[in-house]
Amino acid sequence: MLQLEDMQLLRALGVSQSLAAAARLLDLTPPAVTVRLQRIEERMGLRLATRAARGISLTDEGQRLVQEAIDILERIESIPSRVSGESSGVSGHLRVVAPFGFGREYIGPLVRDLHRSHPNLAISLILVESPLAAASGADAVVSIGHVKGSSWVGHFLAPNDRILCASPALARSLSKLKHPSELTRHDYLTLRENDEDVTRLRFTQHDAAGKRLSKAVTVRLNSALSSNDGTVVRDWAVNGLGVVARSEWDCARLIAEGKLVKVLPAWHLEPAPVMALTPTRQGLTIRQRVFLEAAKQAFSPAPWRR
Repeated sequence: MLQLEDMQLLRALGVSQSLAAAARLLDLTPPAVTVRLQRIEERMGLRLATRAARGISLTDEGQRLVQEAIDILERIESIPSRVSGESSGVSGHLRVVAPFGFGREYIGPLVRDLHRSHPNLAISLILVESPLAAASGADAVVSIGHVKGSSWVGHFLAPNDRILCASPALARSLSKLKHPSELTRHDYLTLRENDEDVTRLRFTQHDAAGKRLSKAVTVRLNSALSSNDGTVVRDWAVNGLGVVARSEWDCARLIAEGKLVKVLPAWHLEPAPVMALTPTRQGLTIRQRVFLEAAKQAFSPAPWRR
């Protein structure tokens, strides 16, 4: 028979990528988690998890048992609010990780409104430079762009193009450019984050119907100014210090106000959609589901395209 602490262990395994991460959530040592998991498997007569190259992988039986444990624990944890007659049954602690700029602009207000709708739900919003690097123990991670080589499951929230732009004065001097390769003669402002090769841009050209007209073109640009803060780099562009590639969510308003102008508008950079990431697709808690629903509603339509 499963005990309450067994179900808590199963829930921690369901939202963790490794035994070590589950141990941190439970304030236990990894060997203690291993022993407790083995005891649960012996009592159940089932293999619930297997060790994989990226940590642990739940078996089909393990995933079903984790979901059962999550449902039971959430019902137990919501007993006080149900007994007291409070209308909001969503409680517990939700941990959300998001990037600095987008988190301040959009996820902060989203979390505010979510807490107002569910006052019994405690929410921790952690803003960092590289969200996935700080994702251990998180219930949800907000990411800009597709995440490659990760076991986290992506949930699409909103479209977000990446736009090459510059100040009006600089854009006028670049108006005769016809091909991305010509950009190599001009200053490029670099946002350095996630250890990516950010001076190497890939362009495509499309017709009015969205059909690609030619092969993709990859260009490595020259950069004398760089920062790990997107707001700093964007403001440098507004001040005329160079060309910058910025997310639509960050530059659309400045373009509408005439403070930034698109450069090479016939050429397109790879988009970076806004995604919410969860550790698994199955076994989502009520808190995770509520957050995903609120996020999808907040970004439909995308605020920067309204």
